[in-house]
Amino acid sequence: MSAPANTVDHTPLTATLGAIKDFQPLPARITVHLDAGYDHRPARQALAERDLRGQIAHRGAPAPLQVGRRWVVERTHAWFNGFGRLRHCTARRRDCVNAYLRLAAAIVTIRALRRAAWYRYRWDSRPSSPRIR
Repeated sequence: MSAPANTVDHTPLTATLGAIKDFQPLPARITVHLDAGYDHRPARQALAERDLRGQIAHRGAPAPLQVGRRWVVERTHAWFNGFGRLRHCTARRRDCVNAYLRLAAAIVTIRALRRAAWYRYRWDSRPSSPRIR
């Protein structure tokens, strides 16, 4: 889900937490890991309303869960920054921005699948490099 810059973090959080019901069956008690941007009352209330346990970093302290040295989200943002249309997106309509995001996500996914296939399998028309140009 896309959201414009400088919005309050709990606004897209409630919509995202509402989409959890689409992933059934779920474990009995779910822990949601959030960064310090969600360290306020509305975010905690949104978690409590859905009976979710939240582990939220406190302001000035490191985040509760990190993957190696970089967050998965930061890595994904770096991949998306390779697409100029997303870096300089001036579209005001949310459906246009979402279309660019979905196209970039599809390209990133296809590149990852092709790179994995290049290392695992051999075929006649296999390119000389795993990188998609």
